[in-house]
Amino acid sequence: MSTRRLTVAAAVVEFLKRQFISRDGREHRLVHGVMGIFGHGNVAGLGQALDEHGGRDLPYLQPKNEQAMVHTAAAFAKARRLGTYACTTSVGPGATNMVTGAATATINRVPVLLLPGDVFASRMPAPVLQQLESPLSQDMSVNDCFRPVSRYWDRINRPEQILTALPEAMRVLSDPAETGAVTLALPQDVQVEAYEYPAHFFDARVYVVPRPRPDAEALAAAAALMRGAQRPLIVAGGGVFYSEAEGALRALTEATGIPVAVTQAGKGTLPDDHPRCLGAIGVTGTSSANRLAAIADVVLVLGSRLSDFTTASKTQFQHDRVRFVSVNVNAADAAKHGALPLVADARAALADLSAALTGHRVKTDHDQAIADARGEWEEARGQVLHPARREASLLHQAEVIRVLNDACGPRSVIVHAAGGLPGDLHKLWRSRGDGDYHSEYGYSCMGYEIAGALGVKMAHPEREVYAVVGDGSYLMLNHEIVTSLQEGHKITVVLLDNHGYQCIHNLQRACGSDGFGNEFRERDPQSGRLTGENVSVDFPANARSLGAAAFVASTEDELARALDQARQETRTCLVYVPIEPRAPLAGYSWWDVPVAEESASADVQAARRAYQKAQRSRRFYY
Repeated sequence: MSTRRLTVAAAVVEFLKRQFISRDGREHRLVHGVMGIFGHGNVAGLGQALDEHGGRDLPYLQPKNEQAMVHTAAAFAKARRLGTYACTTSVGPGATNMVTGAATATINRVPVLLLPGDVFASRMPAPVLQQLESPLSQDMSVNDCFRPVSRYWDRINRPEQILTALPEAMRVLSDPAETGAVTLALPQDVQVEAYEYPAHFFDARVYVVPRPRPDAEALAAAAALMRGAQRPLIVAGGGVFYSEAEGALRALTEATGIPVAVTQAGKGTLPDDHPRCLGAIGVTGTSSANRLAAIADVVLVLGSRLSDFTTASKTQFQHDRVRFVSVNVNAADAAKHGALPLVADARAALADLSAALTGHRVKTDHDQAIADARGEWEEARGQVLHPARREASLLHQAEVIRVLNDACGPRSVIVHAAGGLPGDLHKLWRSRGDGDYHSEYGYSCMGYEIAGALGVKMAHPEREVYAVVGDGSYLMLNHEIVTSLQEGHKITVVLLDNHGYQCIHNLQRACGSDGFGNEFRERDPQSGRLTGENVSVDFPANARSLGAAAFVASTEDELARALDQARQETRTCLVYVPIEPRAPLAGYSWWDVPVAEESASADVQAARRAYQKAQRSRRFYY
């Protein structure tokens, strides 16, 4: 047998260079490159191997934060729909900084490959710098933290172990039903050990992503349910986007008239101006979608894991005999809430359902209910987007969304993740489709926005990409502005400054509190609390110090002008917009956030009574 003598690190690099993924005859790399920050745990292993063996086939990118680089890889994977990046770090804090990114990827069902350095497999120098010592086992390190947030986890303690570990890692990365973070912990001594690897181990491999079709018996049962429905509804989730099923969704809804409500991950799979699109559903939903969800008797769920925001903590669907039909490549997701499961690719399942429902059309009264609900929401939306306010007051977040929406062209992409922005954007943004709305809301991870925008831009360099971010998230992770400039990937950061975590502040007040710990204020010397003046941060100066162009906008006209100037720039830009801190939008459903059962505050007591009343509308779907 022909062999190649390589170090473990070099073998990993040579293997990754020859892994490809294919769907519908379109083939490209499974791992497009490696992002990494080096330390003693990987610089002489993977670092040396990337330098010697990587090249153009496996390029290296230099991020500025370990958590951020995983967000970038995940956003790239989501935007490309297939393929990802690998991320490598040293041992210790470099590794554990990636844990949040790993959880974000796994919860959102997108692939990333994590290659953290680890302590010595030989244990001879132990304890080494940054090693966690545990009385439970000498085989434990901080990399065990990745176990619960990874879809596949392995520690490579011998050189030959990669012969089985790497193919399994690739299988999980390329499988839409199982994908998420894949972690291969690499002890620093093992990385540099050499081994005679079979030469064919480095042959090119193509992982073909199939489109599994639904079981014929289950499909027939689903079609019968849909035909018998009086008020059917489709809930379109991220699975529609990942499977490139937008056209199939449009075909089904236009043929049958069944209306479509969208989750955060599914927004844009049917454009918001489509006459059958009801917009966002759930806690952050529109009045139109939530009203028809409340009376729906059959709900066709497409590629959604039905989180509490989609189901309004199981209060959204109120029909006495509501039934769910759930299409998902993941069997566990397909079976949630007692659904009739169709374990299948969304595009394949929609094609089969369309054929099974040939000639079927929703009833006239449901047609009218859809039109009425859309009309009423459009009127309400117009009022929200043009709020009444004092002439000298700051812009409302809704106004910023309107101006940005008007300024964005059909090939633009907005990226957002946490705070009040996802809820307002889910409701108000008018998506044109084609991946123009990129939301990380499975984990709602603060700090994702800028790093995520970079990943989207890497996936689609021809598109204008906007990171829409609050001041809290910006302060957490703004370093990838530097990486975007370094790599020549221009993004535009639209920073809305409301002096704190106002989304949670509003939630806190709704639960009976006057507000505590959620605004960026100086400490009051009299009370000893953080209730003094707003902390002053010069965000434009910060962005300029990182190399970005920066613009300030305090009015609608200034914002439109700043966005136009940013569009003309060739480098990363920041558009800074101070906004009204307390201007929450009305909600159209409930979210279960428990309120204190015992308190001396009359406001908390009242909030507790309201909470208990809302709980009574929760349903158990089975």
